[in-house]
Amino acid sequence: MRLLNVNFFPFLFVITLLIAGCDTNDDSVYEPIESVPLAINGEFDVTTNFYDNEGPHEHNFSAKRSSGFTEGYESGSKPRYASGSVNLSSGNWSFNDALIGTLSRDRKFGRKSIRMRNTGYAVMSFNMDNGARTVRIRHAKYGNDENSSWRLIASYDNGSSWSFVGETVNTTSTTLNTVSFEVNETRSVRYGISKASGGRNRINIDNLEIVTGTTGGGGGGGNQGGGRNSNIAFGNPSNANSNANNYFLSKPEFSLSYNNNNGTPNWVSWHLNADWLGSRGRCNCFQQDTSLPSTFNRITENEYRGSGFHRGHICPSADRTVTAQENENTFFMTNMAPQAPRNNTRPWVGLERYLRTLVDAGNEVHIVSGVTGTGGTGSNGFRSTLSNGRVNVPDSFWKVALVLPNGSNDINRVTTSTRMIAINVPNDQNVSSDWRQYITTVDDIENLTGYDFFENIPNSIESVVESRLDNRSFN
Repeated sequence: MRLLNVNFFPFLFVITLLIAGCDTNDDSVYEPIESVPLAINGEFDVTTNFYDNEGPHEHNFSAKRSSGFTEGYESGSKPRYASGSVNLSSGNWSFNDALIGTLSRDRKFGRKSIRMRNTGYAVMSFNMDNGARTVRIRHAKYGNDENSSWRLIASYDNGSSWSFVGETVNTTSTTLNTVSFEVNETRSVRYGISKASGGRNRINIDNLEIVTGTTGGGGGGGNQGGGRNSNIAFGNPSNANSNANNYFLSKPEFSLSYNNNNGTPNWVSWHLNADWLGSRGRCNCFQQDTSLPSTFNRITENEYRGSGFHRGHICPSADRTVTAQENENTFFMTNMAPQAPRNNTRPWVGLERYLRTLVDAGNEVHIVSGVTGTGGTGSNGFRSTLSNGRVNVPDSFWKVALVLPNGSNDINRVTTSTRMIAINVPNDQNVSSDWRQYITTVDDIENLTGYDFFENIPNSIESVVESRLDNRSFN
């Protein structure tokens, strides 16, 4: 009996080639290409800062020539290393020995990032007409690849020639870390990334951010709060990324880590100063967050109804009152967790109001808040979950806050005397009205959650301020 027809083998060979040709994972098949080199013939020395995490970033912005942009590479598609162009949200880019990766081994904040090998590059095909102040880039090793290095490059003649900018960057981590180049450029310029070493060892690039002199800032109705800083200036506490239960989501009003299994945020981070506070009232417009992937657990307000728990804001509505839209955005259900009514209306709101009095006194506050554990007691008794298990009821609500006098360069202004406030409040009805009864240390909240708060502060300072119990709250 003939087990295989001889004509099967050519067919199998063709199918194998087709499969290899469609795979954007180049581990098994190395794709040779004809490289198109860039003319790089100069170098500019600029201050280069390295961060072991997502690093600081500005208030959200998008208009590339007037206000800078953050390019996350989410809108484009380029599955091959061969030289070519790709249209992205910021404009048209040119890639060589680089593609847009979508695999699980690609390090990324959303669904996509650049994957680059050999001496590949990815460069803007458009100019920043009025220059740029800062360029920030997140980078990591792809998969299990070894270390390699890359450079920021700039062109002042519409891409005809290029120059290196700042220091060489060594990519040694599988976590997306940040490099910030203080370019302070006033000329028309375009930027790109050029891989310098590592051969077939690949790197991922994501969330390239260009900051101009007009980026961010706050039109806070004439308030003098010193501008709207990044909502995550001091770090990404859980290294939130594209993982469904640690999903990074950024809005103009706050940044957060969403837990798809729990149907609640893990944490929410926001900046508070006078430029965020105005006269808009509370909209009471709870809404499903459709910015989550369509496959995610998108919670609606109806899933809390009749439960005996409030739809508890993490970032308060009253912290975002300059425009109607900013207030409305605090009502996304990704900013909510089931909260015992007396927790919400007694100690929780008490600390929220206290922090706003600090702002009124000339301070700005960087806040991270969230939930932990399972099981709380609302007005209808104890519950572990709501809506047939779609929403986890937390055991406690916690908050950490860093207080600074109004100013700029917040990370560099933190000292061992800087004030930190931390509380952890049980999620039940038998809580004190005095939020001071729940004061703890930032270290204690880190031990509880496993997160690393304020990681952009130098370790010698961070270890002091995070271990100290705040006594000023009792004065």
